[in-house]
Amino acid sequence: MWLASELAAFAQVVELRSFTASARALGVPKVAISRAVQSLEKRVGAKLLTRTTRRVALTDAGRALLPHAHRILAETVAAWREISPLTEGRRTLRVLADPAYGRLLLAPLLPRFMERYPDIPLEVEMAQALPGEPGEQWDLLFQNGPPQREGLVGTPLGRPPVILCATPGYLRANPPVKQPGDLAQHAVLVPGHQVTELRLHKGRNQALVPLEPRLVVTDPAVVHAATAAGAGIGVLPEFLCRQGLATGKLARVLPDWQVADLLELHAVSDLRRARSPSVRALIEFFVANMVPVLGRT
Repeated sequence: MWLASELAAFAQVVELRSFTASARALGVPKVAISRAVQSLEKRVGAKLLTRTTRRVALTDAGRALLPHAHRILAETVAAWREISPLTEGRRTLRVLADPAYGRLLLAPLLPRFMERYPDIPLEVEMAQALPGEPGEQWDLLFQNGPPQREGLVGTPLGRPPVILCATPGYLRANPPVKQPGDLAQHAVLVPGHQVTELRLHKGRNQALVPLEPRLVVTDPAVVHAATAAGAGIGVLPEFLCRQGLATGKLARVLPDWQVADLLELHAVSDLRRARSPSVRALIEFFVANMVPVLGRT
């Protein structure tokens, strides 16, 4: 089902003799081109290109496939040029978002995007599962983690720092936490699925803390609320805790230790829709406006 886009990517690489130049020409990340070619090689069961630091060359299998790929690329470009002016300005941009992070990070940005791009209609759904195929039921997916399906490409939006925090009242009423092992004596509240251990590091020192969390919830806002109510030590994105830390309602726990990255937010689409001006506009808007909020890329 992704064969056409993979053939188009392959033809573009051969034509420009560069993965980087091809990515620039198609308006997608370089990794998307690499994955498309790798997927195509897997489908045909043979290497299509030999790659060195200076050049890209065709194998015998690549030379045999190239004329067909050129036709696909030419037809794809022609179809896009023919249809895009007629439909792009009116087509609704369908966005799926992980409910937790969509509500926390995407929702505040949508009014600003709508103000900047009044001609791009939006349809946004908060959904845990990924329905259908891109271009049929959705155009862009906002999620934690890179793409999991073949044929999808993801633009990294940032790695939000994750910290440990609790209310001063909870910390006064419970044993002190001076080192990672002390967390075993506390109620730990964790956003996510099946979290059984926590990785921490301080310089070159690392600690792997086994956990029996008191609370595991997929929505970090719920974990934040429980933490702010004094229910335990929360493992939370730093951006959620800024106000509580600034007002003294929350306090850092083990502030010298860093929690290994648990979050890696991506904007995901497929190779065909990633070239759409409206999809690219939304991704670029995310990068420009969401990354600063996260505090670290």
